[in-house]
Amino acid sequence: MTDAFLGYHSEWNLGSPGGWDYQRITQEIGKTVWRKMNPFPGENEVLDFEYPLLCPVNGFVEMLVNAWQSLNGRNGGLIAVIAEEETLCDVVENRNLVSHLNRIGGISSVLLAPQYLEISNGKVAYNGKPVGLIFMDFNTNVLLDLHRKHNLEPLLQAVREGRVINPRGTEPVNSKGMFEVLTDPEKQKFFNPGTVRRTPWTRQFFGRKTTGPDNREIPDLVEWTRINWNDLVLKPERGYSGKGVKVGRKDTDIDNIIETALKSGDYIVQQKIPFKLWGEIIPEVNQADRYISLKQFQTDFRCLFGEGVLMGFLGRVGGIPTNVGSGGGMQPLAVVREETNIRDLTNSINEAIINLGPDKVAEISEFQDKLAIENRFTYLLGPIKIALRPRLIKVSQMKALEEYCQGIWEDCLILEKMWQSGELGIRMKIDPEELEIIRSQPWNGSPAILASDGLFSFGAHIL
Repeated sequence: MTDAFLGYHSEWNLGSPGGWDYQRITQEIGKTVWRKMNPFPGENEVLDFEYPLLCPVNGFVEMLVNAWQSLNGRNGGLIAVIAEEETLCDVVENRNLVSHLNRIGGISSVLLAPQYLEISNGKVAYNGKPVGLIFMDFNTNVLLDLHRKHNLEPLLQAVREGRVINPRGTEPVNSKGMFEVLTDPEKQKFFNPGTVRRTPWTRQFFGRKTTGPDNREIPDLVEWTRINWNDLVLKPERGYSGKGVKVGRKDTDIDNIIETALKSGDYIVQQKIPFKLWGEIIPEVNQADRYISLKQFQTDFRCLFGEGVLMGFLGRVGGIPTNVGSGGGMQPLAVVREETNIRDLTNSINEAIINLGPDKVAEISEFQDKLAIENRFTYLLGPIKIALRPRLIKVSQMKALEEYCQGIWEDCLILEKMWQSGELGIRMKIDPEELEIIRSQPWNGSPAILASDGLFSFGAHIL
């Protein structure tokens, strides 16, 4: 199963990973667009847009309900979805999560900013009603910033009572610096070989001696990075949405890049994953000029999972990075038969879409945007981009991804224990007040949704 897919994970998200409902919306739009496009008349059954793992929100909701019951038994009550106030109207998946939860018998849910929680009769509550569980859509550093502004003692009490998902104790493992531990020749033996094999060489970035990707000694990491920049990436250890990420060859002002990273003091340097390995050719239409062409896009693949359960996937396309906040978009996923040659079918779909002609494809693209707006699937002022062609995957590849995710869960628990015992051997730059919050809710394998962002190929990468 180790060769069922190619590539590496670029980062993990254990704080408050998102995307669990974006794929459901993308699948619904993608299926509708595919049927309207109809590039293979009479053969729509070749692609399955409705496979359960292509709708990860269902597994996420099940995990939340199970966590509720472990804390509160079979009694009904309130689950709060907590997000920053300025995002309440804009983040569609948080609004949708409340709707999903409200369909569960005995459960009610509400979306609100953290400052609207209260203490009532000693319990965390909203409008006098006790809150039994909270999903918090931001990380602990943001929680601390908001606490200093609003005094969020009710939310901090919920943290201490173990009522916040994800547990704040996942935060230290959420640092991208953890990949240094996984690629340290002296520590690799503690982790699953599959996890180690898919982890790109990573080092915390500062003036130091260390070992390189070939295990040879590097006397000065900063100068070595300058010399080898074309094959490397620099990124913040706890960043998100591609902010601050710099990529060799793409970003060329290496002196300024290095100066910025050193001044910040919390960057990692990482081996660059070849663009062709996680790139695919996808049709793109210029609606204004009615021109259609084949273009290389980068394809990010997020796995969402919990303890012993794979919840599903998130497919993204764009430049570098691929996330929506950096101008990327989403891609429908479609399951194909085991005997399918994914590269051949991908090429056939590309050709069939091109043969529809620019006017027809432009019309379909406009229809797709209309569906996105109807579903409030928007970012800032417009619809989220959706690739015209679905990404193809087999059930056997998803089984391999399930094994891969289980290995990451186990390895993250090992990393948490190493952090708790001081055995990581890396620097951890955490505000003392934030550290107090983190230590008040250890993870220890309790319910959580984890994400691994993979730069993977399932057979259609660029040769």
